[in-house]
Amino acid sequence: MNIPEIKKSFFRELGKAHDAVDIENVRVAYTGRNGKLTAILRSLGIMPLEERKKTGPSAQALRKEMEEALKEKTNALAGSGGRPASNVDLTAPGKKFSRGHLHPLTIALRDVRRIFSSMNFSVIDGPEIESEYYNFDALNVASNHPARDMWDTFWIKQPEPEEKDPRKHLLLRTHTSPVQARFMREHTPPFQIIVPGRVFRYEATDAGHEINFNQIEGLVVGKNANLANFKFILEDFFRKFFKGKKIEFRYRPSYFPFTEPSVEVDIKLAGGKWLEVMGAGMVHPRVFEYAGYNPRDWQGFAFGMGLDRLTMIKYGIPDIRFFYSGDLRFIKQF
Repeated sequence: MNIPEIKKSFFRELGKAHDAVDIENVRVAYTGRNGKLTAILRSLGIMPLEERKKTGPSAQALRKEMEEALKEKTNALAGSGGRPASNVDLTAPGKKFSRGHLHPLTIALRDVRRIFSSMNFSVIDGPEIESEYYNFDALNVASNHPARDMWDTFWIKQPEPEEKDPRKHLLLRTHTSPVQARFMREHTPPFQIIVPGRVFRYEATDAGHEINFNQIEGLVVGKNANLANFKFILEDFFRKFFKGKKIEFRYRPSYFPFTEPSVEVDIKLAGGKWLEVMGAGMVHPRVFEYAGYNPRDWQGFAFGMGLDRLTMIKYGIPDIRFFYSGDLRFIKQF
């Protein structure tokens, strides 16, 4: 389109405008970044000199005429009895608002991922709706094993299957360990991974317990992986996570169905008391067998810790329910 055609088309469409939205659409179509008149103004640089001398002043004059017409149309609609014009200036620069705040659990998880990634761990994800097989059976928690009583579980309501198949019974995962079982079925050692994610327990809520929380599972498998390696990785992680604070460590024998031997790990920050932060141990041979590994060829260690608990310790948060309250007064502190 040439300048006379653009002018004719502009005033025709502006005359049909009934409100501020219509006016803004006309402005954008003709003088916006990709507008019809703007395209001519941008092409001046490639025009022959004589054509540029003729077109440039005409285009600039039309642009000024359009801006005046848009302003007059806006004022006329604002004072008319027709459809009211909007009092929002869509062409005004945006206002500067304060930036949002990262959730403390997000901050802590970023720290955890960064520290373990620096030690060559891969970060793996998995489904929150899990099968009974991967949540229990593949981790050496048999159907009649008393260790199942350690978890109260949210089961997914489903039609009763014709045959009992733990792979078809679904639940909200009670720990992130099922991702380990899934990963081992699909990968060949050696490897070292962490698995952060939400888990769910059907239990009473109080300052230290929630029906959902975040857990970080770790798994290292190799020819010679051992508890000495675990001890070094663990202590290096905690010193970096708590940013060089003096930490004492204590290891206590424990029991988990998927590790043997098993340990509980306690830490004590300077001037504090002993705090249980992790369960760990050497991967049970039966778990390797479920994954298709020969336990005579491979060995490894696994560990699990609660991200919520670590964050509470790091920032002195007294109640786990603060994390899920949605209270901005809490979030803005971080």
